[in-house]
Amino acid sequence: MPGNTFGKIFKISSFGESHGLAIGVIVDGLPAGLPIDLDFIQSQMDRRRPGQSTIVTQRKESDIAEIMSGIFDGKTTGTPLFMLIRNKDARSKDYSHIADKFRPSHADFTYQQKYGNRDYKGGGRSSARETAARVAAGAIAMQLLDKVGISIHSYVHSVGPISTHEDYSLLNFENIEKNAVRCPDLEKAKDMEAFIKDIKSQGDTIGGTIKCVIKGVPVGLGEPVFDKLHADLGKAILSINSCKGFEYGSGFSGTSMKGSEHNDAFVKKEDKIKTTSNNSGGIQGGISNGMDIYFKAAFKPVATIVSAQTSIDKSGNVTEVQGKGRHDPCVVPRAVPIVDAMTALVLADHLLRNNTSQIASILS
Repeated sequence: MPGNTFGKIFKISSFGESHGLAIGVIVDGLPAGLPIDLDFIQSQMDRRRPGQSTIVTQRKESDIAEIMSGIFDGKTTGTPLFMLIRNKDARSKDYSHIADKFRPSHADFTYQQKYGNRDYKGGGRSSARETAARVAAGAIAMQLLDKVGISIHSYVHSVGPISTHEDYSLLNFENIEKNAVRCPDLEKAKDMEAFIKDIKSQGDTIGGTIKCVIKGVPVGLGEPVFDKLHADLGKAILSINSCKGFEYGSGFSGTSMKGSEHNDAFVKKEDKIKTTSNNSGGIQGGISNGMDIYFKAAFKPVATIVSAQTSIDKSGNVTEVQGKGRHDPCVVPRAVPIVDAMTALVLADHLLRNNTSQIASILS
């Protein structure tokens, strides 16, 4: 099964299944000398872990990322960094009823057809549990980005029909972690949380959108043609479970604008070249232009629902499938740190492609 490695210089390879003994990640390409804050890694893991509030799955996992190699005296050695995250609260019996059945909108059918064998316990490799490895690796990438002043701010923009401001400058990012939904608009956050609880009480699920704002990106990240920065960000975000859409800058709304309205005029401010507007979303020609980079990602409703659904089994017989176990009624609150992590991995990789020698001098 290929497709478990991401990145070109800053590379990660994740492994493990939802109900196996552990999941984990190998981070390769790290420069030597980067100080690693273990508490920061755990803080990011805690943001993604299950059981953190009443509006997420109640599976209880400590999600401690154990570093097995790649660090000496608190700093990276430049060798592969290996992190292990043990599974401690898997309930495989909750999935025995779907061993031979294909759940609607899950990976059951496609995995069975492609590989001829699938781990039905918790979805195996297709489970969102795999994203814990990405968050661990992303926390390492964030610490590299911090050295050059790049910060990432993802938040829940909408849940179902409830949304906050399109203009992120009207929001206080410090409020993101002040509510279970992770929406910086505290009044809208209350409405979103109540809505998710109502959906959960109906035995159903709901989707939403996440917006990400990246500040402090220097001019020049991204490569022409196939490795455009926005293209790599799009691939990274769309690789997250349940993500169904990605747009950056003006996105789809830009299609209704005239060129004279959409163009970002250049000006010089404080000895720096900037733009008066930012419909480009901080990226032009696939390369960062020094303005804020911002994008929005759409997440579908979680496919596992309590209500009975008609499906088929491996023999092609009509059957009934009903969700059991512990599942998120809305994925977006826990997807926020995953979006942060995947964004950080892309930026760290492009940063090293652009300035490997400069980064080495910063860390020396």
